Amino acid sequence: MFDWTEIGLAPAREAENDQPPRRQDAPSPSRSAGRGGQDENDGDQGERPPRRTRWPLVALGLGIAAAAVAATIYWYQTKDQQTTDDAYTDGRAVIIAPHVSGYVTVLAVDDNQFVHAGDLLVQIERKDFLAVQHQAASQLAAIEAQLDSGRIALDKARVTFPAQLTQAQGQFIEAQGRLFQAERDYQRQHRIARAATTQQSVDSSTANQRIARGQLDQAKGQLRRAELVRQNIAQAEARVKQLEAERRQTQAKLDLAAIDLGYTRVTAPHDGWVTRRNVEMGNYLQAGTQIMAIVEPEVWVTANFKETALARMRPGQRVRIHVDAYPDLRLEGHVDSIQKGSGARFSAFPPENATGNYVKIVQRVPVKIVIDSGLDPARPLPLGLSVEPTVYLR
Repeated sequence: MFDWTEIGLAPAREAENDQPPRRQDAPSPSRSAGRGGQDENDGDQGERPPRRTRWPLVALGLGIAAAAVAATIYWYQTKDQQTTDDAYTDGRAVIIAPHVSGYVTVLAVDDNQFVHAGDLLVQIERKDFLAVQHQAASQLAAIEAQLDSGRIALDKARVTFPAQLTQAQGQFIEAQGRLFQAERDYQRQHRIARAATTQQSVDSSTANQRIARGQLDQAKGQLRRAELVRQNIAQAEARVKQLEAERRQTQAKLDLAAIDLGYTRVTAPHDGWVTRRNVEMGNYLQAGTQIMAIVEPEVWVTANFKETALARMRPGQRVRIHVDAYPDLRLEGHVDSIQKGSGARFSAFPPENATGNYVKIVQRVPVKIVIDSGLDPARPLPLGLSVEPTVYLR
């Protein structure tokens, strides 16, 4: 039984016991008549004090019972729900930066403007890139002319060098015949008697022999030179391959010049809104410098639930989303995925629990929630708005 004395509320009966005892005998008429006003005072003092009501205690008990019932009902209704206020709208924000440097000649967008994929955002000066493209085109034309000449030379080499080999072989055979004839004449002139010939004939045979030997050596050298048919043809083929490589290199320069010329047009990669624009007409842009961002229309919610709330959470479960910026907006969605790692694990300085004193901290894990219905086109959801998702675990 509950002890009411612990909260300072004693029962009325105990309060009565603290009063002086009542007189049980009623005064006689003679005594009352003789004592007058003194008896009236004694009668007043002998009256029973009013009893204290028990309604405050009843009300307190009913209040405690009602609170217990309400708490039980609330627990029963929310036992299959998980909610968090550590959640915000998320989406894709693509950073726009030019590939090439140059001055801005056209600025085609304004702040928070909606653009479609392929729309022009910024135009950079094109003259320098046009000049580079024309130079590369001229070099390519010159290389192609040299390549055509090299291919013709290769065709000629495949015919000329074998023919030269055949000619050298014939000249070598002819030189051998002349040397044979010269040596026979030389021997004949030196074997016969001096009276049967003249000194001029002897000298002439000697000279013809020497000339024939020289012609043979010359023919032999030409033959050895002409025998390099494969090497000569291979040299012509190598020249053609070199020119082809130079043509490809020059073609690559021309393609690169065309690509750089195309990069002077900075266009939207997809549909979205222009945000954080920091470029103006006439600015000089450096390649890779951020000039604006494009926010895609698709928006989802990233909720950082405590690790203790993930026991029954699964992809596909229904989610009700409350947006702080639009209290009357009711969004419905579902759990898309749960990140395979806590937020602290992917921070810039993850904790090192293997050193120092360890203090256990409840980690939070990002959960991606896709919005299915309830979006109002007249009330867009910027990235980073605070929301309160409630996941229904059943």
